Amino acid sequence: MRFSLVVATLGRDAEVGELLDSLLAQGRSDFEVIIVDQNDDDRLGAIEAAYAPRIALRRLRSSVHNANHARNLGLRHARGAIVTFPDDDCLYPPGVLDRVDAAFMGDATLAVLTGPAASPDGGLGSGRWRDASGPIDLVTVWTSVIEFNIFLRRDAALALGGFDEGMGPGSPFGSAEGNDLVCRAMARGLRAQYDHALRIIHPDKRLSDVAIERAERYGRGLGFALRRNGAPLSMRMTFLVRPLGGVAASLLRGRMHDAGYYGMTFRGRLAGMLAPEARRPAAIAPLTEAA
Repeated sequence: MRFSLVVATLGRDAEVGELLDSLLAQGRSDFEVIIVDQNDDDRLGAIEAAYAPRIALRRLRSSVHNANHARNLGLRHARGAIVTFPDDDCLYPPGVLDRVDAAFMGDATLAVLTGPAASPDGGLGSGRWRDASGPIDLVTVWTSVIEFNIFLRRDAALALGGFDEGMGPGSPFGSAEGNDLVCRAMARGLRAQYDHALRIIHPDKRLSDVAIERAERYGRGLGFALRRNGAPLSMRMTFLVRPLGGVAASLLRGRMHDAGYYGMTFRGRLAGMLAPEARRPAAIAPLTEAA
């Protein structure tokens, strides 16, 4: 098995089917999909029944509503040489798995490969993204990583302990768990690379009502990851100053909705950087394969 795709899902069904369709369109048969179902109902039963005959598909049930707990559960059951964690509302453009396979086959030292988000309307999706491909370091990791576009060698992912379950959706530090994972990989001497052309499509939620509702919690996650992983002080200050600029510009234009988003982002990032937990290095035990 070459790839294991772990999909943590809660509250969606049709989108999961669309993701599976995009995976079938990759034209490969050397991958498995592990759906970690956090729903209290059986909304995914019909999806499983429809796609199991056409794809190597397993559905694991979890009563814990925490994205990283679900990802790590799926990782423990994964059997592919390369693991990745698409969101349940992602789409894979044609050729993605071929591109990733070629990158890992061509470089035995590569442990982590990332790329940006792509908008369904074309171009890049939410976030700030590096303009050029290249190695990832403590300066560039913050513009090179999104959780649903990280590919890792499975043995490295297990040794790192997977994602920090105290971060991400379902936790107080609601984002940047992917950045944290890549930082921990680099701290162990593993090589990480960013490919600007490796894109996964994801709904663009910038400045939406959903984004504003999550802004403080997501900001807290980024601030936490910046501080815990020893990002340069100049980088931390950059991520504090930018949302303040967004507040000022939005107020000048009378865009109170946008100003609220930037204000909550600043508040969250500052709180994350000041969190006592951020002053301690990560202590995450390795994961073991499920029996």
